[in-house]
Amino acid sequence: MKPEAAESDVIIVGAGMVGTALACLLGQAGVSVRLVDARSGPVEADTAGRGAADRRVSALTPVSQRLLEGLGVWERMQQRRVTPYHHMQVWDGEGSGEVSFSADQAGLPVLGHIVENDVVVAALEARLSELPSVQCHFAARVAGLERRSGASVLTLEEGGRLVAPLVVAADGARSPLRELAGIATQCGETGQVAVVTSVRSERPHGGVARQAFLADGPLAFLPLTLQGDARHCSIVWSTSPAHAEHLVALSPQALGAELEAGIGGRLGAVTPTDRAVSFPLTQRHAERYTQPGLALVGDAAHSIHPLAGQGANLGLMDVAVLAEELLTARRRGLALSDEAWLARYARRRRGDNAVMLRLMDAFRVLFGTRQPALTLARNLGLSSVDRLGPLKRLLMQQAAGRRGRLPASCR
Repeated sequence: MKPEAAESDVIIVGAGMVGTALACLLGQAGVSVRLVDARSGPVEADTAGRGAADRRVSALTPVSQRLLEGLGVWERMQQRRVTPYHHMQVWDGEGSGEVSFSADQAGLPVLGHIVENDVVVAALEARLSELPSVQCHFAARVAGLERRSGASVLTLEEGGRLVAPLVVAADGARSPLRELAGIATQCGETGQVAVVTSVRSERPHGGVARQAFLADGPLAFLPLTLQGDARHCSIVWSTSPAHAEHLVALSPQALGAELEAGIGGRLGAVTPTDRAVSFPLTQRHAERYTQPGLALVGDAAHSIHPLAGQGANLGLMDVAVLAEELLTARRRGLALSDEAWLARYARRRRGDNAVMLRLMDAFRVLFGTRQPALTLARNLGLSSVDRLGPLKRLLMQQAAGRRGRLPASCR
């Protein structure tokens, strides 16, 4: 292959949920795409959403649902496993403050769906197989990035080079491509570690997403329904490193007892169905989303604390906006790497994402404090929100993604 000859219009590095969704959006418009990922191959389509729950789940808003419907993948996901939730309960485990939300109050059929990440990716990969303009490269690691003669050149560790006017980094929070491009990040250590696992509870979850703010951090019980059994939940406990180490080392019985106590016994006895694993939580925000021939999306651009479950939704909105801008540029005869046009994407997304990152950090600090005055204030605040209809509706619309606007080209 001659490095000077662009062999595709766009190269996307990272075949997770965000990168694969972008490949689908561009591919169904006839854009020539190379999708590159280090993993050995596609998701195991025979097992995704068929047996035990995957530890990694996302709380997808109705806006994200509409994007996936437009790609023709939502029905495929439903054939595997998606769990709607109609209610949310949030309370302060250190006090008496509590607020609850319902889809009816928000004027929505559902607040969202809890979906295992491999279910989303398997459905997107099935759609990709129908798009002849998209080619996938698995077991491919990027070793170098150059910009020459209006083209971006990716050198692969395994040998060979891929060339296109535009490269998109969708390769995660520790994005190697972002590092190769020399794009700095604003990095905020949260001082917390996320412990994730799956459990079965004594009582059904009732389509309710639950989150308790405890002394060491928020504990979320996200509803899952497996083979018609609504007594399963995905667990995310954001806590201190010492407590995380303690939780991961517990026997299944002892871990179940701590989880049951953590949510005040609201679901009865809790039994883990998978081992608990942990990973550090760091919020990052790229100082810029684009440079000549390169754009960042999803966690490569911004990684957020999981307490609001907005990470995947923010990434899918990045994808929708970037695809809209690229396809508009294409219709106008502009290069997909046109810097002015890429800057439109950055302007539309970086500000919104920055607001969400600041908001999540403020929540983390407020609910992580043990100062009596702030503890009282947050308890009174939660109780006040539960009584104030307009404010409550505003928060519900934000949580459901309703205040975000899906670009017309992606509806």
